[in-house]
Amino acid sequence: MTGKLGPKALLEYHARPYLRLPAVTPLRFRQPMLRTSRRGFLRQAGAAAMLLPIGAVWARSSERRSLSLVHTHTGERLSTVYFEGNQYLASELTRINWLLRDFRTGDVHPIDPAVLDILADLRTLADRDGAYEVISGYRSPKTNAELHRRSSGVAEHSLHLEGRAIDVRLPGFPTERLHEFALGMRRGGVGFYPSSDFVHLDNGRIRHW
Repeated sequence: MTGKLGPKALLEYHARPYLRLPAVTPLRFRQPMLRTSRRGFLRQAGAAAMLLPIGAVWARSSERRSLSLVHTHTGERLSTVYFEGNQYLASELTRINWLLRDFRTGDVHPIDPAVLDILADLRTLADRDGAYEVISGYRSPKTNAELHRRSSGVAEHSLHLEGRAIDVRLPGFPTERLHEFALGMRRGGVGFYPSSDFVHLDNGRIRHW
């Protein structure tokens, strides 16, 4: 094709920037960036989180996702890799469901993995590797009804009933700051309870209190 061009046109043809080498850069030089993009993206997003539009889509990747949890009422602890190889690990989700059961009744309910992803991403934004202290995970209808009768702060149709909410704090990190990060993520409902020192997180509609 270039044999049909004149000298001047031929020079301009070869000078075009989109024909240069980046398109054939060896793959091995690009792979490390893919492996570190999730943490880098989340930490940068924390600084600009409040500028994100409502409904902003957060990064998802096939890398490992892990959590450490300690239940404040039972003392039970769990450290787990619950997502690996581009899939959630059923055996680890079962372990998480057990730890986050209704400790008052013993009822176990599946916890929505999207809630776990919120926790994992929030911990990355906070740049902490420690365990979350869990105040409340799943609540059975009986427990939620009792708590609702005692306090107007407990919703009658709480997402705790569906395994879509959790109340936590992160030792060593200011809970107020954790609350700010969660608000910036815009991944669901966020509540701040300074007197009890915990945040409520759920994957329902975006709202805060």
